[in-house]
Amino acid sequence: MTPRFHNWHSSSTSFRVRIALKLKRVEYENVPVNLRWQDSDHDRPEFHALNPQANIPVLEVSGVRLQQSLAILDYLDRTYPDPPLFPSDALGRARVWSIALHVACEIQALTNLRTQRHLINELKLAQDVLVPWQQHWISVGFAAIERQLADSSATGIYCHGDTPTVADCCLVPQVYNSQRPVVGLDLARWPTIQRVYRACLEHPAIAAALPTNQPEFESPSGH
Repeated sequence: MTPRFHNWHSSSTSFRVRIALKLKRVEYENVPVNLRWQDSDHDRPEFHALNPQANIPVLEVSGVRLQQSLAILDYLDRTYPDPPLFPSDALGRARVWSIALHVACEIQALTNLRTQRHLINELKLAQDVLVPWQQHWISVGFAAIERQLADSSATGIYCHGDTPTVADCCLVPQVYNSQRPVVGLDLARWPTIQRVYRACLEHPAIAAALPTNQPEFESPSGH
């Protein structure tokens, strides 16, 4: 049964899973869930019925709905083991998880649409705080990941070795979003991240997962 993938091109969590799906050559039914500042598809009752967390992505497999991008990545790697998204050794696996979780928990969670909405709508902060807020937390996270990559002999062409892993699935979307005009961070500050990111973009499967290569792609000015 073909999996149904509820996602949106500009969602970094969706982008993570798209990279894995493309790397593993998994065919799926694409179900766009439009993210907007207001009147967003994921705010609608019918989507809450699909996913009580009201987040994307969601992967439907054989009547089961999988939420949370990292859980979906783990499922995909166990179900479609070739190519693997984790190294075979325990220390390498832990290192890959560490980089992935740093992006997912320490950067993206602080800069996503839900957090931005809360800052403006509930805490009544001015709209112009959003750019420095995002720049700060992305920069703090990138500085730490840069050290983790630059100081380790385990770093290869990609975050870990010479094949893409879950660490790259998470890092690439975060770097991509940091390059949007609204954020505009200079990657020269983090040369190892910049090198790994450029190598990733040259991988055909990762390039195919880019937001601009999705059928529902619209203006990058959207959230």
